[in-house]
Amino acid sequence: MTYSSSLAMNRTRYSGRNKNSVSFAIPKGKIGPVSNTIILVVLACLLGLIYLTQVTKTNTYGYQIEGLQSQQQALENQKQNLEVAQSQLQSLNRVENSTAAKSMVAVTPTATVTQ
Repeated sequence: MTYSSSLAMNRTRYSGRNKNSVSFAIPKGKIGPVSNTIILVVLACLLGLIYLTQVTKTNTYGYQIEGLQSQQQALENQKQNLEVAQSQLQSLNRVENSTAAKSMVAVTPTATVTQ
C-alpha cells in the first residue's frame, strides 16, 4: 500500500462513501426585537402582579392589627372603669367600718332657717 492510498483509507473511515465530509451547524434561533419586547412586557406585568399581591396582604394584616388595637383599647377602658368602681365600693365599706365613723353621733335638725 502506498502512502496516498493509506491516507485515502483513513478518510473513508470518518466520512463514508457518498457523504459530505463537511458538517453544517444549524444556526441557533435568535429572539427578534418584537418578541423581546413582548417578553419584557409580560415579565413587567408578572412583577406588578406579585407586587400587588404583597401589598394587599400587608393591608389585610394592617386591618387585623387595627381591629385588635381598638379591642385592646376598649378592654383597657373597661379595666379602668372596673378599678374605679372597685375602689368606690371598697371605700364605702371602709368608712362604715372605721372607728371614726362609729364614734360619730347622728344629728337631727332643730330648727329651719326662713327668710
